[in-house]
Amino acid sequence: MVENKDRDYKSLRLAIGSRADLKKLAEICVCFANAQGGEIIIGIEDATSEPPTNQRVNQTNVNEIMKKLRGLTDGVGIVDPSIIRHINGGEYFVLKILPSVRAIATTSSGKVFIRVSDNCFPVSSNDLTHLAAEKTAFQWEIITPQKVSLSNADEAKVNLFIQDIRSSDKVSEFIKNKEAAEIAEFYQLVNSEGGLTNLGILWLGTPAQRARLNYPLTIQYIVYNEREEKIRKRDWHFHRYNPKELLLELEREAVELTYSTELPDGLFRKNIRQYPREVVRELLINAIAHRSYTISSDIFIKVYPDRMTITSPGSLPLGIDENNILHKQHRRNPHLIKILNDLKLMEGEGSGYDLVYEKLARDAKPMPQIESEFMQVSVTVYSNSVDNEAVSILDYIDKYYQLTQKEYITLGLIATEKKILSTQLARKLQLNQEDKMRFWIGTLIDNGIIISRGARKGTAYLLNPVLFSQAKIDIIPSLKTIEPYKLEALIIEDLKYNGRSKIADIQNRLNEAPKADIQKTLYKMVNKNVLTTGGAKKDRTYDLKKNK
Repeated sequence: MVENKDRDYKSLRLAIGSRADLKKLAEICVCFANAQGGEIIIGIEDATSEPPTNQRVNQTNVNEIMKKLRGLTDGVGIVDPSIIRHINGGEYFVLKILPSVRAIATTSSGKVFIRVSDNCFPVSSNDLTHLAAEKTAFQWEIITPQKVSLSNADEAKVNLFIQDIRSSDKVSEFIKNKEAAEIAEFYQLVNSEGGLTNLGILWLGTPAQRARLNYPLTIQYIVYNEREEKIRKRDWHFHRYNPKELLLELEREAVELTYSTELPDGLFRKNIRQYPREVVRELLINAIAHRSYTISSDIFIKVYPDRMTITSPGSLPLGIDENNILHKQHRRNPHLIKILNDLKLMEGEGSGYDLVYEKLARDAKPMPQIESEFMQVSVTVYSNSVDNEAVSILDYIDKYYQLTQKEYITLGLIATEKKILSTQLARKLQLNQEDKMRFWIGTLIDNGIIISRGARKGTAYLLNPVLFSQAKIDIIPSLKTIEPYKLEALIIEDLKYNGRSKIADIQNRLNEAPKADIQKTLYKMVNKNVLTTGGAKKDRTYDLKKNK
């Protein structure tokens, strides 16, 4: 059984018996209520897929648990407690937690938690305002303030939406066979009475109806020159387009995002887009899908000679930041995201930024820079920071090896850096535990694509020079990847000619070698009695040991 944002598995011992911890269970209920709701399956352990065969659940116990949980929480809706008999004969029960869309759910002691991905996180006092704003943002999609019926929507847009849904291979036949009104209701475009929701007006409404949304979808596209002066501006404030049409219009108009850079490729030339198409699409659709529709502000797309920045109203969803965006998912507008996903306009949930990182890594470009503030989030991608050598390496590997997405991201980072410590790589991959690195390193070492040096926190990863000599790629030697014993010999040669020197002087003369490697090698050479030191700590100098 796999836990996710909607489902959590707990042992029966957490709810019943002498080791029961109903306060902990109450915190999990609060987590789900402050997110999008979910189910707690009690009686199946996290690491198993079924209950013990002799496990029995008593209805009286379930009723008592429900009563206590309601007393231990505030603003939490717990419904449909059902006892289920597994095919193996064992029993377990399920608690369904409704989303708390109007108020912040808390424990009876006043603690606040929220579910992000498959974990619960406490909400600090500083984040309570943020959580309150998120509550409003979640509700925005499904309220019906304008009292507009589906029959008064834009008929062409309704027909096109139904046609797109029925032709999508991401939609089940069960949904495709529904009537048009039922499909619209399934995607929360209309309510049970047939009235258009805010999401319905955004997608199916007329321009006049869309203009009456409190904070409609508006975008500004601005191009700057080298002096950061505006040279072109295009905006969409007239509400003609729904999100899909707006995305396609943006891609047609934003010609600056389609420019490419020409690189040598043997006897030929190779064009690499300054901004990979998939990266542009994913970032644009993310700005539309994850923006806060309760903040009065536009989406800004600013294009400079060397970079593109997309700014969207509303900060990153609670629990997500620039240091965990690769590994955590939390939906601000879940129904809009469902539509975009089913129409194949965006990657599956939680995989969008994986795709962005992979495509940038394949072109040896820097990873995106993400800045989140209370009222907005900005993502910057650089255009022409391409390492020609790294691109050649990655192209060769792509021809001869089948790598996973994680392996491509890891390889791109190593190829760009030439050599990187495991601690630095973990930080770039947003991993808080180095033992998780093996899932990202994958088969790179086994296939001889990269090699490692050192041990534990001193482990460094670099490209395998043997592989690329076989591939006959013209790699320019770099002191960044020099082996430790060769760096030691280089320092000996340097001190032979330049005499007693400070560490800064040695680093200046061997400026291609990483400073940390030079420092580590000098300390090792002192311990081995190869070098002598002199002077105080700040003015310490190094010299070759003189033989008597």
